[in-house]
Amino acid sequence: MKRTDPKTFAEIFSEAMSRVGLSDVYDEQRASYLWSEVVGPTVNRLTTRRYIADGVLHVYITSAPLKSELSFLTDNLRDRINQAVGRPVVKSIIIH
Repeated sequence: MKRTDPKTFAEIFSEAMSRVGLSDVYDEQRASYLWSEVVGPTVNRLTTRRYIADGVLHVYITSAPLKSELSFLTDNLRDRINQAVGRPVVKSIIIH
């Protein structure tokens, strides 16, 4: 019997999510969670709600000037979030 190296928890979890067909949902939730890491604590404090629907990340911001500024950075933010997830999950970002 050949001995193999042990798998990490991340590998086991990823395989389990794939088996039950939830890897896309998991990656979408992860992308939504990573918003705070990509934009930083200051912008995250002004974020009231975020969710992904049909590949579109919806983000609700309480500051009008910040909404305006972030609307110019949506492509860059989308690319950074997708890079952090490891695959293209977010197609676009809408700032509300």
